[in-house]
Amino acid sequence: MTDALAEPIVFDPYDYRFHDDPYPTYRRLRDEAPLYRNASLDFWALSRHVDVTGAFKDKQRLSSANGVSVDPAAYGPHAHLVMSFLAMDDPRHLRLRQLVSRGFTPRRVAELEGRILELAKLYLDPALEKGEFDWIADVAGKLPMDVISELMGVPETDRAELRRMADLVVHRERGVLDVPKEAVESSISLMSYYRDMIAERRRSRTEDLTSALLDAEIDGDKLSDAEILGFMFLMVVAGNETTTKLLGNALYWGAHNPAEVAGVLTDPSRASDWTEETLRYDTSSQIIARTTTEDLEYYGQTIPSGEKVLLLIGSANRDSALADDADEFRIGRPAGKIASFGGGTHFCLGAHMARLESNIALSEFARRVLAFEVDETGIERVHSTNVRGFAALPVKVQVN
Repeated sequence: MTDALAEPIVFDPYDYRFHDDPYPTYRRLRDEAPLYRNASLDFWALSRHVDVTGAFKDKQRLSSANGVSVDPAAYGPHAHLVMSFLAMDDPRHLRLRQLVSRGFTPRRVAELEGRILELAKLYLDPALEKGEFDWIADVAGKLPMDVISELMGVPETDRAELRRMADLVVHRERGVLDVPKEAVESSISLMSYYRDMIAERRRSRTEDLTSALLDAEIDGDKLSDAEILGFMFLMVVAGNETTTKLLGNALYWGAHNPAEVAGVLTDPSRASDWTEETLRYDTSSQIIARTTTEDLEYYGQTIPSGEKVLLLIGSANRDSALADDADEFRIGRPAGKIASFGGGTHFCLGAHMARLESNIALSEFARRVLAFEVDETGIERVHSTNVRGFAALPVKVQVN
């Protein structure tokens, strides 16, 4: 055993070094400590694919009612106020999800396809014309939030400021082991904006999702303003940031694996394969939390009732039990049951929209680009306990 392997495993989701590359730590956790305990930060962690996906389905013994965040300030019985049904158990979860689904329908998402294509072209055209640009600032950081704003009915004049605030919600400064002040302030500002928008739609309906949520009804049961507000905020975090990071991770790993991405640049219809391998290889949603409702046994150890358990999605997707040569980026590999969108009753309601946005953006990129590379010196990572991706990703392209 080498000296490095002899050292105790330290898994700290706040550590910037871990953010740079979590996968060696994940590998050691799967091999040496599939049930891991961090006493100082007071959590347990599961890292193997079988355990993470099994936990998704174990809604009775692993509760979502305290939310899904590692951060103490965002974890607890109040979590549903900003994370909607993601921070609820049945029957509350089922009721709210069914009501939201009356407005946030597959048809409404499908109807956005043409508009997503327009927005993708709107941002890609000037960026590609420059030849060198920041993929996050010019494309990936704009498209997902603007799609959500389009869906909700946010005026175009307000979208840039909402994107700025959404970025601050998930960013974590070095050494801060909780939600920082800037994130709290941005969250309050976003909530205030959406609260005003809900009030405006109550006075006068439009054709947007906000109005549809106000009118959603099942047997006389309707959503309250607070419930609609919670869902709208959830869309900003779960629907915006994760898709921005998905697009960034796709470009980064495509640039580092030119032989793999060459097939997509030749045949843009394969963009969905690029999306799927990125979701597996370096998913934007890395970690979510659950709370035990009873004592649980894993690998000869007991997690007591009432404990925080982190499900390491990023690790599960790199498990050799899921994919051969799991640490290799291989576009077009047989699809496995990736953990990126959760599972069970909490399977991501926006999974189809995220995939649709990514497929359209990557397809349009591939349609216009012969080759590309990233500027390693200008890369900036987002430092978050839950989300993995880039705040800046400079690229240089050779266009058709």
